[in-house]
Amino acid sequence: MMKNEDKSLKLFVVLSKAYREIHDYVNKHIQSYGLNPTEFAVLELLYHKGDQPLQKIGEKILLASGSITYVVDKLEEKELLKRKACAKDRRVTYASITEKGTQFMDEIFPKHQKLIEQMMSVLTDEEKETVVQLLKNVGLSVKKLDQ
Repeated sequence: MMKNEDKSLKLFVVLSKAYREIHDYVNKHIQSYGLNPTEFAVLELLYHKGDQPLQKIGEKILLASGSITYVVDKLEEKELLKRKACAKDRRVTYASITEKGTQFMDEIFPKHQKLIEQMMSVLTDEEKETVVQLLKNVGLSVKKLDQ
């Protein structure tokens, strides 16, 4: 019979390996569209949530703020987003998805969503809900350890 510590370690290893496989597979798919994963994350944020202040994008997609300028520059070069000055506060600049960016995401996002669905189809809807709740519990407990 496995000790509790061994079960926890086994869970960590299995979770880490599963995450790596999922992450690598999704990233390969995203790169097939000529984007890196960070560019896709920024575009996806703008596509679903609308214009975002550059200063807030990093925290919303878990990216260091110094990298945001580089990613926004690349997406601007590809004409998938543009910068817009804030009318109320000149210190704030927004990233805004362009029409070309919206059309691009209209084309690729359903394929991305289908890929995710295929990967997760090994689980029933009930199992997915259970896994989501269990992982939230783990994440929240780890967050409390850091306080």
